[in-house]
Amino acid sequence: MDSLIALVEWFTVPMQFEFVQRALLVSVVAGVVCAVLSCWMTLVGWSLMGDAVSHAVLPGVVLSYMFGLPFALGALVFGAGSVALIGVVNRTSRVKEDAVIGVVFTAMFALGLVMVSRVPSQTDLSHILFGNVLGVSDSDILQVLILAAVVLVVVWYKHRDLTMYAFDPVHAHAIGVNPRLLETLLLGLLSVTVVVALQAVGIILVVAMVIIPGATAYLLTDRFERMLMISAAVAFFAAVAGVFTSFHLNVSTGGCIVLAQAFAFTLAYLFSPRQGVLWKGRAVRAFRARGSRGTRAIG
Repeated sequence: MDSLIALVEWFTVPMQFEFVQRALLVSVVAGVVCAVLSCWMTLVGWSLMGDAVSHAVLPGVVLSYMFGLPFALGALVFGAGSVALIGVVNRTSRVKEDAVIGVVFTAMFALGLVMVSRVPSQTDLSHILFGNVLGVSDSDILQVLILAAVVLVVVWYKHRDLTMYAFDPVHAHAIGVNPRLLETLLLGLLSVTVVVALQAVGIILVVAMVIIPGATAYLLTDRFERMLMISAAVAFFAAVAGVFTSFHLNVSTGGCIVLAQAFAFTLAYLFSPRQGVLWKGRAVRAFRARGSRGTRAIG
């Protein structure tokens, strides 16, 4: 009975504070949006692209603070610009795409770090690097909700075409769907999603939120619709666990959220009924045991 009371208090005590309520709202919304998009990122193989966009937005964020603009504006401009720059360099040079991505995102991130160190500001821009979900304002929450709604509405409207592009872009082109247009749309959604998640976990950890939930769900199911639901569920529970854990341990909220997602991925990696390493090992041993018994019976 005492343990049950302690468990209830573990959840109810933090919710008495308004900053925890705000953090939980932003973390859940950002986590679910990232999780939905991460399913397409996993299937298309754009994990490195997510890393590139998440780091390339830093100069835009700094410039937004300099001119008193919403940081989402600068982040979106530089996120979309970095994607366009990657495409131009990739098409006009012999350098492979993964190398181009590495050059662009490291250069943009380095530029952002230089600007952070030189631009005077009353706002601690390191919060953009590591997240500041416990200090979100009403305007920040409104911004996150609007951008998240835009992403989810577009995904809901175009999810069939995007799914077809992820699985078979050649077939999509054959039936009249423009793969280049869908690629541009998906990259644009990625840029917006990165901006949504910045408040929760910061630039450095945002790439985890657009990779881990989808990768976890990919280990647990072969059906895409179910993959979307599992990915969103992983992000939801990781956000809740991360916020409450960070409150009680007085540690980084973004770090706790990502660690919770990583823990879910580890469980799926080990125990997934179809893809889990331990289950595969048991199946192999059982198969070998049946084979040896059959050999002895024949002998």
